[in-house]
Amino acid sequence: MILGIFTILSIGVDWYILSRLKKLPSRLPSRIHIIVSVLMYLLVIVGVALPRRSGGNGTLLCVMWILYAFCTVYVPKIIFVLIDLLASIPCILHRRRIKWLSAIGVVAAVVTFVSMWWGALVNRYDVDIREVTVEIPGLPKAFDGYRIVQFSDFHVGTYGNDTAYVAKVVDCINGLDKDLVVFTGDIVNARTSELLPHASTLSRLKAPDGVLSILGNHDYGDYSVWPQLSAKEENIRQMHDLQREKMNWRLLLNETAMIHRGNDSIAIIGVENIGDPPFHIYGSLSKAYPVTGDSVVKILLTHNPAHWVDSIADSSDHNIALSLSGHTHAMQMEVAGWSPAAFRYPTWGGLYSDKDGSHKLYVNIGMGTVGIPARIGATPEITIITLKAQNQK
Repeated sequence: MILGIFTILSIGVDWYILSRLKKLPSRLPSRIHIIVSVLMYLLVIVGVALPRRSGGNGTLLCVMWILYAFCTVYVPKIIFVLIDLLASIPCILHRRRIKWLSAIGVVAAVVTFVSMWWGALVNRYDVDIREVTVEIPGLPKAFDGYRIVQFSDFHVGTYGNDTAYVAKVVDCINGLDKDLVVFTGDIVNARTSELLPHASTLSRLKAPDGVLSILGNHDYGDYSVWPQLSAKEENIRQMHDLQREKMNWRLLLNETAMIHRGNDSIAIIGVENIGDPPFHIYGSLSKAYPVTGDSVVKILLTHNPAHWVDSIADSSDHNIALSLSGHTHAMQMEVAGWSPAAFRYPTWGGLYSDKDGSHKLYVNIGMGTVGIPARIGATPEITIITLKAQNQK
C-alpha cells in the first residue's frame, strides 16, 4: 500500500516536472524525462513482481536494490517539486516566480540523491565505535570496570557471499579491550542459509568470557514462505546449530549465563524475541530467570526495546539493572541526532533510564541493513559498555 501511494505521488511529480520541461525551447529534456520515467516504472513493476518471500536471498537482494534505486530517483524529485511549488506561489498574484528558490530545489534534490547513494555505497560500511559507561547499584567489586562489547542486527544476507564487511567487523571487535561480546539478534534477513557463507568468519570472534547471542524477529523464518512446517523447523534448528557449533557462540534461548570473577558473579539473561505487534513473541523472561527479584546483578539481552518499555522499566517485580537491545536500526536514517524511528519507538538508540534510574536500557542501532540497502546517517554501531559501581569514583 505504501509503495502504491508512493508510485501515485511519483506519477504526479513526473507530470509536474514534464509540464515545466515543456516550457523549455528544446524538446530533448522532456523526451529524456519521459523515457527515464517509463524505464523506472517498468523496473519497479519487475521488483514488485519478484517473489520476495518464497524466492531465495538473491531475489530478496534484487528487490531491495530495485526499490531503493527507484526511491533515490523519486525522493529527490518530490523534494524539488515541493520547493518549486513554493517558488510558484507569487504566480497566483500575477508576479514572477522566485527563481532562486527553484534553484535551491534543484540543489536540494541533487544533495538528497548523492546522500542516498553515499549511504548505500559508503556509509553502511563505515563502522562507528561508541563507548558508554553504565553505573549499576550493587555491582560486585570484581566487575567494576567490566567491559561488554555489543553489536546487533547484522542481517548478513544483505552481503550475499561477500564476507569482506563481516570480516572487517570481526577484526574490529577482536581488536577492542573487552571481557565479553554479546549479539542482540537479527543475524539474517529471512533464512538461516544466509548465514552459511559467514559462519566461519564470525567464528573468529573472541573474548575472555566468550560470545553470547540471542535471536531477533528475522531469525525465526517468519519472513519466508515455507513448503511445509518441517522446513521452517529445520531452518531454526540449523540456526541454533550454526551459532552453537560452527560459530562457537553461546546462544541463549530463554536461558541465563552466569559470569564469575572469583566469588563474585553477575547474570546475563537471554530471552527469545519479545516485542510489540506484529512481531511474534517467542521469549519468556520467567523461563530464562524464574526469580528476577533477587539481589543478583542482572543484565538482560532482549532484541526489541519495546520489551523494556512495556515490562521492565519502572517495574518493582524485575530487578534487572541493564537491558541491551537492538531492532530499531534507527530506521537506517539519522540526522543531527534525530531519527524517524522516534515516531515508532520512544527508545530507538542510545542509553535510557526509567524514572528512578534503577532500570537502564541501551539500544544499539545495528550493523547491517534490511529493507533498504543503505544507512543515511545511522552509521553501523559497535558499542563498548563499561560497568561501574554506582556512586563509586
